[in-house]
Amino acid sequence: MEEKRYLKLWQKIAYGAGDFGSNFMFTFVSSFVVIYLTDTVGLDAAVIGMLMFASKCLDGVTDVFFGRLMDRTKSKMGKARPWMFWSVFPLAVCEILLFSTPGMDQKIQYVYFFVVYTLLNSIFYTANNISYATLTALMTKNPNERVQAGTFRFIFVMLAGIIIPSVTMKLVGAFGGGAAGWRGVAILYTLIMVAFNMLVVFSIKEVTTDEEKAEDTAGITFLQSIRLLIGNRYYLLILAFYLLQYGLQGITNGVGIYYCTYILENPDALGLFSFAGMIPMIVGLAFTPSLVKRFGIYQVNRIGMLFSSVFGLVFIVVGYMGNFPLMLVVMALRGLGMSPMLGTLNAVIADASTYTYKKDKVHLDGSMFSCSSMGIKLGGGLGTAIFGLLLSLGGYKNGAAVQSASALGMIQFMYIVIPAIICILMLIVMWGLNVEKGIEKLEQ
Repeated sequence: MEEKRYLKLWQKIAYGAGDFGSNFMFTFVSSFVVIYLTDTVGLDAAVIGMLMFASKCLDGVTDVFFGRLMDRTKSKMGKARPWMFWSVFPLAVCEILLFSTPGMDQKIQYVYFFVVYTLLNSIFYTANNISYATLTALMTKNPNERVQAGTFRFIFVMLAGIIIPSVTMKLVGAFGGGAAGWRGVAILYTLIMVAFNMLVVFSIKEVTTDEEKAEDTAGITFLQSIRLLIGNRYYLLILAFYLLQYGLQGITNGVGIYYCTYILENPDALGLFSFAGMIPMIVGLAFTPSLVKRFGIYQVNRIGMLFSSVFGLVFIVVGYMGNFPLMLVVMALRGLGMSPMLGTLNAVIADASTYTYKKDKVHLDGSMFSCSSMGIKLGGGLGTAIFGLLLSLGGYKNGAAVQSASALGMIQFMYIVIPAIICILMLIVMWGLNVEKGIEKLEQ
């Protein structure tokens, strides 16, 4: 019997477009805030990295907290949509403030950065991203529609990942360069983020079954919800995958502009790398729903990550050879292998939530989807912190036209070797992520 459909095609596209908008904050901040602070404001990369890491330590608590609040929310808009609606406005203000560091004593500038960055990530992006991710489980009960919606989501993520690195430096110059240029870009990107956020809020409706309406999770305490999450090994594996995925992104996004500027001596090459890494992912994502329908999520994801890990190792060889065209080809193949897992992540989380319900008879959709926001922010923050620390340890000199051999070597290591290491770790984590089998065992 054919499963009930809840979403029209345009709604799946509208949902996916939401992450296109949010990446005009997330990718912009993760890729460019360090170079803005080091080369325009004059702050130290290592200190920035440690402040980012300290800020991220708060995220684990706020992610589960906001997820729990969503589980207990009852409104005409549903559970997730009201949180997505209100949180985008203070998030927008914080993005602009982050790239508007006032001229003052450097110690105060560090404090200013830490406060604004923490508000942006730990509070407002947490509320916005968890509510957006949770919609995957709330807007449809059809597993295939969840995969399709997730596929559109990450196609738009890839598009943003191509556009933002390719045009940002040009836009900074077009807005006058320096501090004014960065502030102008932040305002433009903020408007884009808000517009796409509103598109999702007013295009999607949440659906609730009669069984769910009859249930009330208000009696579950915050600590009990944490215990239930920790008791779900699939939640922990998904969280680990997110930490690795976005840790990788935090490092490569941060070091990418440095690699192109100081190793290739061509900052515009960053756009070509983004193009090479993202376009194959988009192609792979387009085929993911049909592959999953035929072979199952777990099998497709396992083969994809194995493929990505192999070409991650090949990238080390061609990277140190210095063969730029071959690097683009291998990066494309590495990205192609990652596409299935990215496209199915939201569906996997929804299945993990189903596993908790089957096992413990409690619906914790919002809390379960906290792993996405937590992994994105903790992983991205940790990756950026590692990048800043390694950049400083390598001897990088802020704004210097010529860098030392140790600084150049560290930049190469971060861009060429670290991705292969993380790909292998992601493969190991993914190998145990067979949620479908776990649910089948509970149903026996």
